[in-house]
Amino acid sequence: MISTLLQYQLVTRDMTRSIDLVAQQPMVERETEYYLSRIGDIDSIDEFLADDRVYAYAMKASGLGDMTYAKAFMRKALEEGIDDRNSFANKLADTRYKDFVTTFNFARYGETATVFSRAQEGVVEAYKRQTLEESEGASNEGVRLALYFARKAEGIDSAYDILADRALAQTIYTALGLPESFAMADLDKQAAYISERIDFEKLKDPEYLDDLLQRFSTLYDLENGTAAATSPALTILTSGQQTVTIGENLLASIQKLKFGGS
Repeated sequence: MISTLLQYQLVTRDMTRSIDLVAQQPMVERETEYYLSRIGDIDSIDEFLADDRVYAYAMKASGLGDMTYAKAFMRKALEEGIDDRNSFANKLADTRYKDFVTTFNFARYGETATVFSRAQEGVVEAYKRQTLEESEGASNEGVRLALYFARKAEGIDSAYDILADRALAQTIYTALGLPESFAMADLDKQAAYISERIDFEKLKDPEYLDDLLQRFSTLYDLENGTAAATSPALTILTSGQQTVTIGENLLASIQKLKFGGS
């Protein structure tokens, strides 16, 4: 198995090509064609939930594929919309539900909710990216986490945004070398600790983000034993008999990375 970092870099080196290759998969082509042929004609929540293929496609595109079965839950979110700050979707800590309702905003736009580009081409692009992440994650979950963090990074404004998303939190816990028990600590204390070490404004800086994900990828391999020798390197011995090979440039980058950006 190649290292998490190398696999991540191979995918992101030409992201357009990587996504195009996913889009050309027969299953993706078939489901995308069906979705686009149907979504514009759906004009109510009932119709949306009744078409299992359209609904499942939309849920996967939103990263909610594991909640596709929960139609009553999703109906409540869709019916209450997002205009009331006390609506169901707005009160959920996981912002993916609010994003989903924003995309399919039947509560505000009624029968025209699906004619907007965000509900058509926007969902298709999200579906392809989600499929790419899942495909890479099938061979290495660390790559999926890195790709997901890179996609969400621009919208991260605080430690609470990270802590509200299990995948983002896992990435940061690993990048900071935190034990699993850290997740059980008081939420505010977790947020304070992370805020001292991550410069959220710099997450929009490709170089800073790349350094962070390099660190995550390397430590993920150390924790999970997934790294492989891929270049001339310095060998780090772990506490067991396993050896992990890390390139000298990467090691230097990790050591220079200053979370918080001061």
